[in-house]
Amino acid sequence: MKLQALAPSVTGILAEKIALNEKLQKICDLLRQEVDHYDWVGFYFHSNTERVLELGPYSGTPTEHTRIPFGKGICGQVALSDKNFVVPDVSAQDNYIACSLSVRSEIVVPLFKNNKNIGQIDIDSSQLDPFTEEDERFLEFVCESIAPWIE
Repeated sequence: MKLQALAPSVTGILAEKIALNEKLQKICDLLRQEVDHYDWVGFYFHSNTERVLELGPYSGTPTEHTRIPFGKGICGQVALSDKNFVVPDVSAQDNYIACSLSVRSEIVVPLFKNNKNIGQIDIDSSQLDPFTEEDERFLEFVCESIAPWIE
């Protein structure tokens, strides 16, 4: 499936008159259901009081990683670098936190509000090296679309 075909659905969810967390949950569910290689889709947001990421809405197997220190794992590295991080093969990564033994690859794209990194979308896949530039551009679109809704 062409990821851009999901753009109107994302925009439609954001326009719904529901709470932000419900919107984010619906987006997670949509992406996980519609994209074959998206096995776990979730948001992490920067804590207001500590240098940690806190788990937000997600779709997939429950994770014990509800708080991730900045710098730890792929998500923690993105919190510091402000850059997308694509991991084609998690077994080749030194600084990696496994959410599940079935995860073979991961992509994390930061979410910016007023040019400040406030969180990220994190996607795990059971496939080896499935993420393309199309995934990156689409997930950047998702994050850019969500940003105005965050207070």
